[in-house]
Amino acid sequence: MNTVNLAEARAIISAAEAKAAEIGQPMNIAVVDSGGNLVSHVRMDGAWLGSIDISINKAFTSRAFDIQTKDLGDNAQPNQQFYGIHASNHGRIMIFAGGIPLSRDGQVVGAIGVSGGSGEQDQTVAEDGAAAL
Repeated sequence: MNTVNLAEARAIISAAEAKAAEIGQPMNIAVVDSGGNLVSHVRMDGAWLGSIDISINKAFTSRAFDIQTKDLGDNAQPNQQFYGIHASNHGRIMIFAGGIPLSRDGQVVGAIGVSGGSGEQDQTVAEDGAAAL
């Protein structure tokens, strides 16, 4: 199975950390493999403790549905097709920005999840991390 490995996860996290430092917002950054299993996680100095779980679950969500969490969130509002999805998977589904699938050769090989700032900040940091793959 084509999946993100530890060396790749570390490079992704490093790129995301650099962006978080650049914008001055400490973050929790998680990378999961193609099965949604945690490969690596970093909690930057000063990042919120409550965001550890959120970052891991954003990565899981993004891989579980092969969608950016911000896009899933748009479709999970009242009267939208995925309303209530956040209650599935034992509450692990995150429906706000910061989770992005990681692809190689057109195949999803994992995902990154970032939490610790505003949705826009989380998304920006996740995008920089994802671009490192």
